[in-house]
Amino acid sequence: MKTRNPLARAAASVVIAAALLAGTAGCTFVTPQATLIEYNPGNGVAGKVGSVELRNVVAISDDDGETVNLLITLINSGTDDATVQLQFESDGQTRNDLKAVKAGEALAFGNEGEDQIVVPNPGVELGALMPVYAQYGDNEGVQLMVPVLAADGIYEGLGAESGSN
Repeated sequence: MKTRNPLARAAASVVIAAALLAGTAGCTFVTPQATLIEYNPGNGVAGKVGSVELRNVVAISDDDGETVNLLITLINSGTDDATVQLQFESDGQTRNDLKAVKAGEALAFGNEGEDQIVVPNPGVELGALMPVYAQYGDNEGVQLMVPVLAADGIYEGLGAESGSN
């Protein structure tokens, strides 16, 4: 009976270990990492105009569907103050709403205890997408397609309150 060379045994062990490793982890070599895929981690949409970010923008419809409350957070990461112009349809006409955001600050609208951006008769149904255009200064603007959601579940009580703006 012949005994195997210890070097040959070690080489065989290395080959088997490498095959096992490649067989069990090989799919990660060709599969893209999900953490590198950008997405909006909420119901709303996001955009950026110059140094101002628009985050989790969503329109919350009231019970009769004739008015929406635009939830939006504006974050100015720049060193200069910015006045952001939000443009959307209201009562069949184009409406502009200006919001001043100081440098380095964030402003939120539409949640409980915050100012609301009330849009009467936005011309979109519940579940549709409402076009909102945002722009400031000489920066190129961005068109957001904002989802119109019902004021229930996590948005309970966030429908438009009459007289707010």
